[in-house]
Amino acid sequence: MRVLETVISSHLADLLSKKGLEKSTWASMLQPSREASQGDLTLPCFPFASMLKMAPQAIADELAASFPDIDALLDVTSMNGYLNFIANPEWLADTVLSGQIHVGNALENTGKTEEQVLIEHTSANPNGPFHVGRARNAILGDTLVRLNRLHGNDVRAEYYVDDMGKQVGVLAWALDNLSEDDVNELLSEREPPSERWLTKADHQRVRWYQAAQVLRKDADEDRKAQIEQDIGALVHASEHGDVAVLESFESAYTPVLDGMLATLSRLGISYDTFTKESRFVVDGTVAELMETLDALDIAGTADNGAGFLDLGQRGLKGKTEFFYRRGDGSSLYATRDVAYHMWKWGESNRLVNVLGEDHKLQAKQVGLTLEELGQQRPEVLFYSFIKLPEGKMSTRQGNVVFMDDLLEEAHAQASAVVRELRPEYDDAKVSLIAEAVGTAAVRFNIIKVSPEKGFTFRWEEALAFEAGSAPFIMYAHTRACSIAKRASDLPSTPVTRPSVDAMPEGLVALLRLMCTHNDVLGRSVREQKAHLFALHMLELATSYNGFYRDCPVVRDGQVDGFAYAISEMARNLMRTGLEGLGITPIEEM
Repeated sequence: MRVLETVISSHLADLLSKKGLEKSTWASMLQPSREASQGDLTLPCFPFASMLKMAPQAIADELAASFPDIDALLDVTSMNGYLNFIANPEWLADTVLSGQIHVGNALENTGKTEEQVLIEHTSANPNGPFHVGRARNAILGDTLVRLNRLHGNDVRAEYYVDDMGKQVGVLAWALDNLSEDDVNELLSEREPPSERWLTKADHQRVRWYQAAQVLRKDADEDRKAQIEQDIGALVHASEHGDVAVLESFESAYTPVLDGMLATLSRLGISYDTFTKESRFVVDGTVAELMETLDALDIAGTADNGAGFLDLGQRGLKGKTEFFYRRGDGSSLYATRDVAYHMWKWGESNRLVNVLGEDHKLQAKQVGLTLEELGQQRPEVLFYSFIKLPEGKMSTRQGNVVFMDDLLEEAHAQASAVVRELRPEYDDAKVSLIAEAVGTAAVRFNIIKVSPEKGFTFRWEEALAFEAGSAPFIMYAHTRACSIAKRASDLPSTPVTRPSVDAMPEGLVALLRLMCTHNDVLGRSVREQKAHLFALHMLELATSYNGFYRDCPVVRDGQVDGFAYAISEMARNLMRTGLEGLGITPIEEM
């Protein structure tokens, strides 16, 4: 609880300096208590034992006994070598009512900080619709963008378009060489395409891509060799900046990318800028970069003429050779990635990349190369993959759960729940609520899991609408909105804070949680751990429900001014917090 730490740190510094302990030795050790029952802040005294030649418990006892009485503290206790600080609920209430808790705005840049953050996420190959596995990147990345904005940072969401790789080359070749009959025959053993998506280009064109993959695997040897030669020639030409080939690639993938973006838009995901990989080849940046890399003292040349850096000399373990140029003089994806990062550093002063765990080696190689060139490494959020019960998802193999299908199912299930609970709602209102609830359930199912943890996708978990889900938070918000509407037409008492003895448990719990709201948000942004904020929002909703139980805002036709002020603050925190998670804060459910 930073607001409490700010108040008590000077008093703690005075006490510890008298014992010869400077603030630099203990400031980072003052942390939020692990258990709410222990207090709000805790200082472990074990590191001081050898310096003071006292037992940790004796140090904690002495500090607790000598700590001055201040308005912010209800009590200072010692237990098992820990010094515990318990905030005074009256002071917490005053802190909330005086506007010291930052509400924030997750929907636009506020310009409140000098830090310019560029977050690159998604950047999926535009060769087919988004499936659930791909969407983890987009949902995590978009949530980081939103949480940074909520925190007050100037943020730019960037999509790096892989417009010249082999997968786009395969798609372009397939569209030029396979008829619809060819595709249907090659994919005859798979389920036919859903009629629901007959007009959505990403669902249609992925079949050309999948058919080409079948041919690359199952055709006779002569046909396979010719296909590989043709695709290789296209990719080779694109890597040399052949404008005609790059235009043909763009014509092939653009309808797919548009379809992917339409799906992501339904999840509330959008981008500020799009940058094509080919840009850095066409404008000569990559050629200049390769000349610069050639001149480095760790550069080498393989027997086939390929250029590489020996990053083992810079501490890289395992695969230490970082190839940046092929024997024919063309660049590799990683080379273009280095050029892209150098450009990004000119656009911002903090870079964050969202990458799958299979990119860890390349990320290390790119980071070390950037340092060799006098640049900084970007920050990277790695995430583990989502699997189906039967194994890994693959667009190539066709064993995926398409996000479009999941969102339709989520909408249908949410509609059924809303119709059962609110039979008086018309179809338009049911559809509006169901869309918000369904997409929220899908997003939250992914956000609430720590990124480094993989998990198996199950329909019943993704569409759960019980406690522990996004709809649970949404319902607490709608409850606060309902109270606000009811209170707007009623007379109100003055905003008079009750004494601590008159504060029920539900109120105290909500006050404590609201005063940690910005702490959790800041940590989620610094550590790129959106799940921490998601779990905090569940706690906030739970606490609000306890407050609602213990502190009636409206009683006998009159509004309690204090309770209403607290309810409104909680409503605003829930509203912007939901927006920070990419969830629509609807006002009725």
